[in-house]
Amino acid sequence: MKRRAVAIAAFASFAIFARTAAFADDQETAIGQQVYQQFEQRGVIVARPDHLYDVLDPIARDIKRWADPESEYPFAFVIIHDPSVNAFAVPGGVIYVTDSFFHFVQNREEFAGVLCHETAHDIDRDLIHVIGKDQQLATLIGLIGAFSGVVRSARGRYMEDLAYAMQSNSYALDVENIADRKGADICAEAGYNPWGMVWLFENFAKGDTLGAMEALSDPLSEQHRIADLETHFGLDPQLFGAFSPNGATATALGI
Repeated sequence: MKRRAVAIAAFASFAIFARTAAFADDQETAIGQQVYQQFEQRGVIVARPDHLYDVLDPIARDIKRWADPESEYPFAFVIIHDPSVNAFAVPGGVIYVTDSFFHFVQNREEFAGVLCHETAHDIDRDLIHVIGKDQQLATLIGLIGAFSGVVRSARGRYMEDLAYAMQSNSYALDVENIADRKGADICAEAGYNPWGMVWLFENFAKGDTLGAMEALSDPLSEQHRIADLETHFGLDPQLFGAFSPNGATATALGI
């Protein structure tokens, strides 16, 4: 039964890849397929039905309504089993969320904030741009696999390579700030308080996350990014003015 459920989940995900291939860069679609296959081979994909999808799916649907029209790919959201607290975007419109992440965030707003941030990365094709399209496909797959924990034995080396690529590329230094701002826009349009990302910065700094979370793994400080978001909120009171910065107004995730 478990094997059948995993097979159904795999078929559904590859149906997504096939459906979007006509609109997507072939290289990015191939990367997404390869990353999924690596996760499938490790047996870490959380198959449906699972109670965590009951939490994820309504939030993902709200975000997709605003993110999909800006993307070449309709977004898909997949849960994987991993002890690290993480969520990350893979080229081709797939957002992966670890099951540990559900138990780390303190509310729906923090959870939605990270998903919005990751959709922003994929919309802007950030990983492809940062690493460079001249890289071989295998290199890109290796970097993503290590970055997401697929290749644990090589994780340190690949993470160092990726960090060097990002820090040595002047374009990439502002990537996380841009993803924060665009993600805040998407969250606000979808009806989720964008202050959730600010609350997450504060929450993450206090916790033991067993590794670096993609959304917080840039060379910029949390305070810098908080200040940047606060400035962004102030520039568009029509969009952001209705949302409270008070964490006491947050909504429980409901696990």
